[in-house]
Amino acid sequence: MASYDVFKPLFTNQFIGGEWTASSSPNRIAVENPATLEKFAEIPDGTVEDIDRAVDAAYEALPAWRATPLEKRRALMQRFLEHFKAMRQAIIDLEAAELGAPIAFGANAHCDYQFVRIQSYIDEVEKVVFEESFEHSTVIREPVGVVGCITPWNYPIGQIVQKVIPALLTGNTVVLKPSQSTPLTACIMMEAFRLADFPKGIVNLVSGRGSRAGAELALNPKVAMISFTGSTAVGVSLSQQALKTVKRISLELGGKSPCVWLPDLPDYRPAIKPLFNSIFLNSGQTCTALSRLIVPKARLTEVEKLLLDHVKDYPVGDPFDPKVLIGPMASRQQFETVKSYIELGVKEGARLLAGSIPEEPGAHEKGWFIQPTIFTNVKNDMRIAREEIFGPVLCVIAYDTVDEAVAIANDTPYGLNAMVVGPKAEAQAVARRINAGNVYINDAPRDVTAPFGGYGASGIGREGGRYGLMEFTQLKAVFDHSTY
Repeated sequence: MASYDVFKPLFTNQFIGGEWTASSSPNRIAVENPATLEKFAEIPDGTVEDIDRAVDAAYEALPAWRATPLEKRRALMQRFLEHFKAMRQAIIDLEAAELGAPIAFGANAHCDYQFVRIQSYIDEVEKVVFEESFEHSTVIREPVGVVGCITPWNYPIGQIVQKVIPALLTGNTVVLKPSQSTPLTACIMMEAFRLADFPKGIVNLVSGRGSRAGAELALNPKVAMISFTGSTAVGVSLSQQALKTVKRISLELGGKSPCVWLPDLPDYRPAIKPLFNSIFLNSGQTCTALSRLIVPKARLTEVEKLLLDHVKDYPVGDPFDPKVLIGPMASRQQFETVKSYIELGVKEGARLLAGSIPEEPGAHEKGWFIQPTIFTNVKNDMRIAREEIFGPVLCVIAYDTVDEAVAIANDTPYGLNAMVVGPKAEAQAVARRINAGNVYINDAPRDVTAPFGGYGASGIGREGGRYGLMEFTQLKAVFDHSTY
Protein backbone atom coordinates (compact mmCIF):
# COMPACT_ATOMS: atom_id res chain seq x y z
CA MET A 1 0.00 0.00 0.00
CA ALA A 2 1.40 3.39 -0.98
CA SER A 3 1.77 6.01 1.73
CA TYR A 4 -0.67 8.28 -0.12
CA ASP A 5 -3.42 5.71 -0.78
CA VAL A 6 -5.50 7.05 2.12
CA PHE A 7 -5.76 10.38 0.30
CA LYS A 8 -6.84 8.96 -3.08
CA PRO A 9 -10.58 9.61 -2.51
CA LEU A 10 -9.75 13.32 -2.31
CA PHE A 11 -8.09 13.50 -5.72
CA THR A 12 -11.34 13.23 -7.72
CA ASN A 13 -13.01 16.11 -5.84
CA GLN A 14 -12.69 19.87 -5.55
CA PHE A 15 -12.14 21.57 -2.18
CA ILE A 16 -14.68 24.38 -2.00
CA GLY A 17 -16.18 26.09 1.03
CA GLY A 18 -14.29 23.86 3.46
CA GLU A 19 -15.60 20.60 1.99
CA TRP A 20 -14.56 18.03 -0.59
CA THR A 21 -17.21 18.26 -3.27
CA ALA A 22 -17.83 16.87 -6.74
CA SER A 23 -17.00 18.92 -9.81
CA SER A 24 -19.88 20.15 -11.95
CA SER A 25 -18.38 18.05 -14.74
CA PRO A 26 -17.86 14.26 -14.71
CA ASN A 27 -14.78 14.61 -16.92
CA ARG A 28 -11.39 13.59 -15.53
CA ILE A 29 -7.72 14.32 -16.25
CA ALA A 30 -5.26 11.45 -15.78
CA VAL A 31 -2.10 12.00 -13.75
CA GLU A 32 0.92 10.17 -15.16
CA ASN A 33 3.97 8.82 -13.37
CA PRO A 34 6.72 10.16 -15.68
CA ALA A 35 9.16 7.41 -14.67
CA THR A 36 6.85 4.48 -15.50
CA LEU A 37 4.30 6.19 -17.82
CA GLU A 38 1.55 4.68 -15.63
CA LYS A 39 -1.66 6.68 -15.24
CA PHE A 40 -2.03 6.25 -11.48
CA ALA A 41 -4.59 8.88 -10.46
CA GLU A 42 -7.33 11.14 -11.80
CA ILE A 43 -8.45 14.67 -10.99
CA PRO A 44 -11.56 16.62 -12.00
CA ASP A 45 -11.47 18.54 -15.25
CA GLY A 46 -12.70 21.64 -13.42
CA THR A 47 -15.22 23.98 -14.99
CA VAL A 48 -15.96 27.69 -14.96
CA GLU A 49 -18.82 26.84 -12.59
CA ASP A 50 -16.35 25.19 -10.17
CA ILE A 51 -14.15 28.30 -10.22
CA ASP A 52 -17.12 30.60 -9.65
CA ARG A 53 -18.34 28.49 -6.71
CA ALA A 54 -14.88 28.64 -5.16
CA VAL A 55 -14.61 32.41 -5.72
CA ASP A 56 -18.05 32.94 -4.18
CA ALA A 57 -17.04 30.88 -1.12
CA ALA A 58 -13.82 32.89 -0.72
CA TYR A 59 -15.64 36.19 -1.22
CA GLU A 60 -18.26 35.35 1.42
CA ALA A 61 -15.57 34.24 3.91
CA LEU A 62 -13.43 37.34 3.40
CA PRO A 63 -15.01 39.87 5.84
CA ALA A 64 -14.80 37.57 8.86
CA TRP A 65 -11.29 36.36 7.99
CA ARG A 66 -9.83 39.84 7.51
CA ALA A 67 -11.34 40.81 10.88
CA THR A 68 -9.78 37.77 12.59
CA PRO A 69 -6.90 38.85 14.88
CA LEU A 70 -3.46 38.09 13.53
CA GLU A 71 -2.59 35.89 16.50
CA LYS A 72 -5.56 33.65 15.76
CA ARG A 73 -4.56 33.39 12.10
CA ARG A 74 -1.03 32.49 13.18
CA ALA A 75 -2.30 29.86 15.62
CA LEU A 76 -4.45 28.25 12.92
CA MET A 77 -1.51 28.22 10.51
CA GLN A 78 0.69 26.60 13.15
CA ARG A 79 -1.95 23.92 13.65
CA PHE A 80 -2.13 23.40 9.88
CA LEU A 81 1.66 22.98 9.75
CA GLU A 82 1.58 20.23 12.36
CA HIS A 83 -1.06 18.32 10.38
CA PHE A 84 0.91 18.86 7.18
CA LYS A 85 4.13 17.58 8.76
CA ALA A 86 2.29 14.40 9.73
CA MET A 87 1.77 13.80 5.98
CA ARG A 88 5.51 13.95 5.27
CA GLN A 89 5.99 10.48 3.77
CA ALA A 90 2.96 10.86 1.53
CA ILE A 91 4.34 14.18 0.24
CA ILE A 92 7.74 12.65 -0.57
CA ASP A 93 6.25 9.63 -2.31
CA LEU A 94 3.68 11.67 -4.23
CA GLU A 95 6.32 14.06 -5.55
CA ALA A 96 8.26 11.02 -6.77
CA ALA A 97 5.13 9.58 -8.38
CA GLU A 98 3.57 12.69 -9.96
CA LEU A 99 6.69 14.77 -10.70
CA GLY A 100 9.43 12.15 -10.85
CA ALA A 101 11.44 13.87 -8.09
CA PRO A 102 13.95 11.40 -6.57
CA ILE A 103 13.11 10.73 -2.94
CA ALA A 104 16.61 11.73 -1.80
CA PHE A 105 16.11 15.18 -3.31
CA GLY A 106 12.36 15.42 -2.75
CA ALA A 107 12.55 14.78 0.98
CA ASN A 108 14.52 17.99 1.38
CA ALA A 109 13.53 20.31 -1.46
CA HIS A 110 9.91 19.32 -1.95
CA CYS A 111 9.05 18.56 1.68
CA ASP A 112 11.19 19.57 4.67
CA TYR A 113 12.31 22.86 3.11
CA GLN A 114 8.66 23.75 2.56
CA PHE A 115 7.93 23.18 6.25
CA VAL A 116 10.75 25.63 7.01
CA ARG A 117 9.22 28.18 4.61
CA ILE A 118 5.79 27.88 6.23
CA GLN A 119 7.27 28.37 9.70
CA SER A 120 9.22 31.36 8.42
CA TYR A 121 6.02 33.06 7.25
CA ILE A 122 4.35 32.36 10.59
CA ASP A 123 7.30 33.99 12.37
CA GLU A 124 7.88 36.87 9.93
CA VAL A 125 4.27 38.08 9.84
CA GLU A 126 4.71 39.40 13.37
CA LYS A 127 7.38 41.77 12.04
CA VAL A 128 5.16 43.32 9.37
CA VAL A 129 4.07 46.84 10.28
CA PHE A 130 0.30 46.80 9.73
CA GLU A 131 -0.31 50.26 11.18
CA GLU A 132 2.05 53.23 11.20
CA SER A 133 1.67 56.85 12.35
CA PHE A 134 2.78 59.61 9.99
CA GLU A 135 2.88 63.35 10.64
CA HIS A 136 -0.79 63.94 9.84
CA SER A 137 -2.14 60.46 9.19
CA THR A 138 -2.25 56.79 10.04
CA VAL A 139 -1.19 54.35 7.32
CA ILE A 140 -2.87 50.95 7.49
CA ARG A 141 -1.76 47.83 5.64
CA GLU A 142 -4.87 45.79 4.72
CA PRO A 143 -5.50 42.51 2.85
CA VAL A 144 -6.11 42.82 -0.90
CA GLY A 145 -9.16 40.51 -0.93
CA VAL A 146 -9.79 37.26 -2.78
CA VAL A 147 -6.51 36.03 -4.30
CA GLY A 148 -6.38 33.65 -7.25
CA CYS A 149 -3.21 31.56 -6.98
CA ILE A 150 -2.11 29.73 -10.13
CA THR A 151 0.87 27.45 -9.57
CA PRO A 152 3.18 25.39 -11.85
CA TRP A 153 4.11 21.73 -12.02
CA ASN A 154 7.83 21.87 -11.22
CA TYR A 155 7.62 22.59 -7.46
CA PRO A 156 4.06 21.53 -6.68
CA ILE A 157 4.15 22.31 -2.93
CA GLY A 158 6.84 24.99 -2.88
CA GLN A 159 5.06 27.34 -5.25
CA ILE A 160 1.79 26.94 -3.34
CA VAL A 161 3.54 27.70 -0.06
CA GLN A 162 5.00 30.92 -1.49
CA LYS A 163 1.51 32.19 -2.35
CA VAL A 164 -1.20 30.63 -0.21
CA ILE A 165 0.51 30.86 3.18
CA PRO A 166 1.39 34.61 3.11
CA ALA A 167 -1.96 35.45 1.50
CA LEU A 168 -3.88 33.75 4.29
CA LEU A 169 -1.71 35.09 7.10
CA THR A 170 -2.27 38.67 5.94
CA GLY A 171 -6.05 38.26 5.95
CA ASN A 172 -6.87 37.36 2.35
CA THR A 173 -8.92 34.40 1.17
CA VAL A 174 -7.67 32.13 -1.60
CA VAL A 175 -8.73 30.12 -4.62
CA LEU A 176 -5.89 27.84 -5.70
CA LYS A 177 -5.54 26.35 -9.19
CA PRO A 178 -2.61 23.90 -9.15
CA SER A 179 -1.01 22.41 -12.25
CA GLN A 180 -3.05 19.66 -13.89
CA SER A 181 0.20 17.65 -14.23
CA THR A 182 1.19 17.63 -10.54
CA PRO A 183 -1.95 18.43 -8.50
CA LEU A 184 -1.98 15.67 -5.92
CA THR A 185 0.17 17.06 -3.12
CA ALA A 186 -1.98 20.21 -3.33
CA CYS A 187 -4.96 18.02 -2.43
CA ILE A 188 -3.38 16.67 0.72
CA MET A 189 -2.36 20.22 1.64
CA MET A 190 -6.03 21.22 1.51
CA GLU A 191 -6.87 18.27 3.74
CA ALA A 192 -4.36 19.59 6.29
CA PHE A 193 -6.18 22.93 6.25
CA ARG A 194 -9.48 21.10 6.82
CA LEU A 195 -8.06 19.08 9.70
CA ALA A 196 -6.71 22.29 11.26
CA ASP A 197 -10.29 23.66 11.37
CA PHE A 198 -9.72 26.65 9.12
CA PRO A 199 -13.03 28.47 8.66
CA LYS A 200 -15.01 27.35 5.62
CA GLY A 201 -14.24 29.18 2.40
CA ILE A 202 -10.94 30.67 3.53
CA VAL A 203 -8.91 28.45 1.20
CA ASN A 204 -10.30 26.60 -1.83
CA LEU A 205 -8.85 24.36 -4.53
CA VAL A 206 -10.11 23.77 -8.06
CA SER A 207 -8.27 21.24 -10.21
CA GLY A 208 -8.47 21.40 -13.98
CA ARG A 209 -6.98 22.80 -17.15
CA GLY A 210 -5.14 26.08 -16.71
CA SER A 211 -6.42 27.58 -19.95
CA ARG A 212 -9.98 27.47 -18.63
CA ALA A 213 -9.62 27.90 -14.86
CA GLY A 214 -6.83 30.48 -15.02
CA ALA A 215 -8.74 32.66 -17.45
CA GLU A 216 -11.87 32.58 -15.29
CA LEU A 217 -9.91 33.56 -12.17
CA ALA A 218 -8.33 36.42 -14.08
CA LEU A 219 -11.69 37.70 -15.33
CA ASN A 220 -13.89 37.15 -12.25
CA PRO A 221 -14.63 40.59 -10.74
CA LYS A 222 -14.71 39.19 -7.18
CA VAL A 223 -11.03 38.22 -7.46
CA ALA A 224 -8.84 41.15 -6.38
CA MET A 225 -5.41 39.71 -7.15
CA ILE A 226 -3.75 37.10 -9.33
CA SER A 227 -0.51 35.49 -8.15
CA PHE A 228 1.02 33.37 -10.90
CA THR A 229 4.18 31.33 -11.33
CA GLY A 230 5.05 29.91 -14.74
CA SER A 231 6.35 30.84 -18.14
CA THR A 232 6.80 34.45 -19.16
CA ALA A 233 4.49 34.05 -22.17
CA VAL A 234 1.60 32.69 -20.09
CA GLY A 235 2.21 35.30 -17.39
CA VAL A 236 1.90 38.13 -19.91
CA SER A 237 -1.30 36.67 -21.36
CA LEU A 238 -2.85 36.11 -17.93
CA SER A 239 -1.96 39.64 -16.87
CA GLN A 240 -3.70 41.09 -19.89
CA GLN A 241 -6.86 39.26 -18.85
CA ALA A 242 -6.52 40.32 -15.20
CA LEU A 243 -6.05 43.98 -16.10
CA LYS A 244 -9.50 44.06 -17.70
CA THR A 245 -10.82 44.28 -14.13
CA VAL A 246 -7.70 46.10 -12.82
CA LYS A 247 -6.50 43.33 -10.53
CA ARG A 248 -3.29 43.36 -8.54
CA ILE A 249 -0.73 41.13 -10.30
CA SER A 250 2.23 39.21 -8.91
CA LEU A 251 4.28 37.21 -11.39
CA GLU A 252 7.20 34.82 -10.84
CA LEU A 253 8.35 33.92 -14.34
CA GLY A 254 11.25 32.46 -16.29
CA GLY A 255 15.00 32.70 -16.06
CA LYS A 256 18.26 32.08 -17.92
CA SER A 257 20.54 32.53 -14.97
CA PRO A 258 24.31 33.08 -15.19
CA CYS A 259 27.00 31.57 -13.00
CA VAL A 260 30.22 33.60 -13.33
CA TRP A 261 33.50 31.99 -12.32
CA LEU A 262 36.10 34.71 -11.77
CA PRO A 263 39.69 34.17 -12.95
CA ASP A 264 41.45 34.74 -9.62
CA LEU A 265 40.03 31.73 -7.76
CA PRO A 266 42.80 29.10 -7.58
CA ASP A 267 40.48 26.08 -7.27
CA TYR A 268 37.06 25.78 -8.91
CA ARG A 269 36.27 22.35 -7.45
CA PRO A 270 34.12 23.67 -4.54
CA ALA A 271 31.98 25.52 -7.11
CA ILE A 272 30.97 22.36 -8.97
CA LYS A 273 28.37 21.07 -6.49
CA PRO A 274 26.26 24.25 -6.13
CA LEU A 275 26.33 24.66 -9.92
CA PHE A 276 25.34 21.08 -10.69
CA ASN A 277 22.74 21.00 -7.92
CA SER A 278 21.13 24.05 -9.47
CA ILE A 279 21.03 22.89 -13.09
CA PHE A 280 20.69 19.10 -12.70
CA LEU A 281 18.57 18.44 -9.60
CA ASN A 282 14.82 18.45 -10.23
CA SER A 283 15.91 17.47 -13.76
CA GLY A 284 16.74 21.11 -14.44
CA GLN A 285 13.07 22.03 -14.11
CA THR A 286 13.80 25.02 -11.89
CA CYS A 287 13.23 28.66 -12.78
CA THR A 288 16.40 29.71 -10.92
CA ALA A 289 18.62 27.06 -12.53
CA LEU A 290 22.14 28.32 -13.27
CA SER A 291 21.99 27.36 -16.92
CA ARG A 292 24.82 29.59 -18.26
CA LEU A 293 28.32 28.96 -16.86
CA ILE A 294 30.55 31.91 -17.75
CA VAL A 295 34.26 31.07 -17.35
CA PRO A 296 37.67 32.55 -18.21
CA LYS A 297 38.76 31.52 -21.69
CA ALA A 298 42.28 30.88 -20.41
CA ARG A 299 40.94 28.22 -18.00
CA LEU A 300 38.33 26.63 -20.28
CA THR A 301 40.18 23.31 -20.68
CA GLU A 302 40.56 23.04 -16.89
CA VAL A 303 36.84 23.78 -16.41
CA GLU A 304 35.75 21.23 -19.00
CA LYS A 305 37.78 18.51 -17.28
CA LEU A 306 36.27 19.37 -13.90
CA LEU A 307 32.75 19.26 -15.30
CA LEU A 308 33.36 15.87 -16.92
CA ASP A 309 34.93 14.47 -13.77
CA HIS A 310 31.89 15.33 -11.64
CA VAL A 311 28.89 14.86 -13.93
CA LYS A 312 29.02 11.13 -13.14
CA ASP A 313 28.15 12.02 -9.52
CA TYR A 314 24.56 12.71 -10.66
CA PRO A 315 22.99 9.33 -11.51
CA VAL A 316 19.71 9.20 -13.43
CA GLY A 317 17.01 6.62 -12.79
CA ASP A 318 14.08 5.40 -10.71
CA PRO A 319 13.02 8.27 -8.41
CA PHE A 320 12.19 5.78 -5.64
CA ASP A 321 15.83 4.59 -5.59
CA PRO A 322 17.56 6.53 -2.75
CA LYS A 323 20.86 6.52 -4.70
CA VAL A 324 19.34 8.33 -7.69
CA LEU A 325 19.67 12.13 -7.87
CA ILE A 326 17.98 12.84 -11.23
CA GLY A 327 14.59 11.50 -12.20
CA PRO A 328 12.65 11.84 -15.45
CA MET A 329 11.32 14.98 -17.05
CA ALA A 330 7.85 15.69 -15.69
CA SER A 331 5.98 14.91 -18.91
CA ARG A 332 6.27 13.90 -22.54
CA GLN A 333 5.81 17.55 -23.53
CA GLN A 334 8.75 18.64 -21.39
CA PHE A 335 10.88 15.73 -22.64
CA GLU A 336 10.24 16.72 -26.25
CA THR A 337 10.93 20.39 -25.54
CA VAL A 338 14.30 19.67 -23.94
CA LYS A 339 15.19 17.12 -26.62
CA SER A 340 14.51 19.73 -29.32
CA TYR A 341 16.84 22.21 -27.60
CA ILE A 342 19.64 19.63 -27.39
CA GLU A 343 19.22 18.97 -31.12
CA LEU A 344 19.20 22.72 -31.72
CA GLY A 345 22.42 23.21 -29.74
CA VAL A 346 24.21 20.70 -31.96
CA LYS A 347 22.88 22.45 -35.09
CA GLU A 348 23.99 25.84 -33.74
CA GLY A 349 27.56 24.59 -33.49
CA ALA A 350 27.92 24.04 -29.76
CA ARG A 351 29.91 20.98 -28.67
CA LEU A 352 28.34 18.26 -26.54
CA LEU A 353 30.80 17.75 -23.69
CA ALA A 354 28.43 15.45 -21.77
CA GLY A 355 25.10 13.83 -22.58
CA SER A 356 23.55 13.10 -25.95
CA ILE A 357 20.34 13.59 -27.90
CA PRO A 358 17.81 11.56 -25.85
CA GLU A 359 15.79 8.73 -27.34
CA GLU A 360 12.06 8.17 -26.90
CA PRO A 361 11.16 5.55 -24.25
CA GLY A 362 11.12 2.06 -25.77
CA ALA A 363 9.69 -1.33 -24.89
CA HIS A 364 12.43 -2.10 -22.35
CA GLU A 365 13.12 1.35 -20.96
CA LYS A 366 10.21 3.53 -19.89
CA GLY A 367 10.10 7.07 -18.61
CA TRP A 368 10.94 10.54 -19.88
CA PHE A 369 14.62 10.42 -18.90
CA ILE A 370 17.32 12.82 -20.09
CA GLN A 371 20.95 12.54 -19.03
CA PRO A 372 22.79 15.61 -17.65
CA THR A 373 23.87 17.54 -20.72
CA ILE A 374 26.74 20.04 -21.04
CA PHE A 375 27.42 22.19 -24.09
CA THR A 376 30.71 24.05 -24.62
CA ASN A 377 31.77 26.42 -27.41
CA VAL A 378 28.51 28.25 -26.71
CA LYS A 379 28.04 31.86 -27.82
CA ASN A 380 25.59 34.03 -25.94
CA ASP A 381 23.62 34.78 -29.11
CA MET A 382 22.75 31.09 -29.61
CA ARG A 383 19.15 30.17 -28.80
CA ILE A 384 20.30 27.55 -26.29
CA ALA A 385 22.02 30.39 -24.39
CA ARG A 386 19.09 32.82 -24.60
CA GLU A 387 15.93 30.74 -24.18
CA GLU A 388 14.78 28.92 -21.07
CA ILE A 389 15.23 25.20 -21.75
CA PHE A 390 13.90 24.00 -18.37
CA GLY A 391 15.91 20.81 -18.40
CA PRO A 392 19.29 19.45 -17.27
CA VAL A 393 21.22 21.38 -19.93
CA LEU A 394 24.24 23.55 -19.05
CA CYS A 395 25.78 26.03 -21.53
CA VAL A 396 29.45 26.94 -21.00
CA ILE A 397 30.44 30.38 -22.34
CA ALA A 398 34.03 31.69 -22.28
CA TYR A 399 35.14 35.28 -21.66
CA ASP A 400 38.39 37.28 -21.83
CA THR A 401 37.81 39.98 -19.18
CA VAL A 402 35.60 40.37 -16.12
CA ASP A 403 33.83 43.28 -17.79
CA GLU A 404 32.98 40.96 -20.68
CA ALA A 405 31.73 38.32 -18.21
CA VAL A 406 29.37 40.86 -16.61
CA ALA A 407 28.16 41.96 -20.05
CA ILE A 408 27.41 38.35 -21.01
CA ALA A 409 25.62 37.75 -17.71
CA ASN A 410 23.41 40.80 -18.28
CA ASP A 411 22.79 40.12 -21.96
CA THR A 412 19.40 38.45 -21.38
CA PRO A 413 15.78 39.57 -21.11
CA TYR A 414 15.60 37.69 -17.82
CA GLY A 415 16.94 38.67 -14.42
CA LEU A 416 15.88 36.10 -11.86
CA ASN A 417 18.96 34.48 -10.37
CA ALA A 418 22.77 34.49 -10.60
CA MET A 419 25.89 33.24 -8.86
CA VAL A 420 29.40 34.69 -8.70
CA VAL A 421 32.30 32.46 -7.70
CA GLY A 422 35.63 33.97 -6.71
CA PRO A 423 37.53 35.75 -3.92
CA LYS A 424 34.76 37.12 -1.70
CA ALA A 425 35.35 40.86 -2.03
CA GLU A 426 35.75 40.64 -5.81
CA ALA A 427 32.71 38.38 -6.11
CA GLN A 428 30.60 40.81 -4.09
CA ALA A 429 31.64 43.69 -6.33
CA VAL A 430 30.71 41.73 -9.46
CA ALA A 431 27.39 40.62 -7.89
CA ARG A 432 26.34 44.26 -7.56
CA ARG A 433 26.83 44.71 -11.31
CA ILE A 434 24.57 41.80 -12.31
CA ASN A 435 20.95 42.60 -13.16
CA ALA A 436 19.13 39.93 -11.18
CA GLY A 437 16.79 39.84 -8.21
CA ASN A 438 18.87 37.15 -6.48
CA VAL A 439 22.64 36.69 -6.55
CA TYR A 440 24.59 34.04 -4.66
CA ILE A 441 28.23 34.51 -3.63
CA ASN A 442 30.19 31.24 -3.77
CA ASP A 443 28.39 28.62 -1.66
CA ALA A 444 26.18 31.01 0.35
CA PRO A 445 22.86 29.35 1.35
CA ARG A 446 19.38 30.59 0.51
CA ASP A 447 17.79 32.88 3.11
CA VAL A 448 14.05 32.11 3.34
CA THR A 449 13.39 35.49 5.00
CA ALA A 450 14.86 37.43 2.04
CA PRO A 451 12.69 38.61 -0.86
CA PHE A 452 12.67 36.40 -3.96
CA GLY A 453 11.81 37.65 -7.44
CA GLY A 454 13.28 38.89 -10.67
CA TYR A 455 14.06 41.78 -12.96
CA GLY A 456 12.74 42.26 -16.49
CA ALA A 457 11.02 39.27 -18.07
CA SER A 458 11.47 37.28 -14.86
CA GLY A 459 8.48 38.83 -13.18
CA ILE A 460 6.73 41.43 -11.05
CA GLY A 461 6.66 41.41 -7.26
CA ARG A 462 8.44 39.43 -4.56
CA GLU A 463 7.91 36.24 -2.57
CA GLY A 464 9.44 35.16 0.72
CA GLY A 465 9.77 36.76 4.16
CA ARG A 466 8.23 40.09 5.08
CA TYR A 467 8.33 41.38 1.50
CA GLY A 468 6.43 38.30 0.34
CA LEU A 469 3.81 38.86 3.02
CA MET A 470 3.42 42.53 2.13
CA GLU A 471 2.87 41.57 -1.52
CA PHE A 472 -0.64 40.48 -0.48
CA THR A 473 -1.51 43.77 1.23
CA GLN A 474 -2.57 47.23 0.12
CA LEU A 475 -2.06 50.58 1.84
CA LYS A 476 -4.72 52.91 3.18
CA ALA A 477 -3.90 56.39 4.44
CA VAL A 478 -6.33 57.72 7.07
CA PHE A 479 -5.98 61.50 7.58
CA ASP A 480 -7.06 61.52 11.19
CA HIS A 481 -5.31 64.54 12.72
CA SER A 482 -8.52 66.58 12.70
CA THR A 483 -9.34 69.58 14.90
CA TYR A 484 -12.63 68.22 16.26
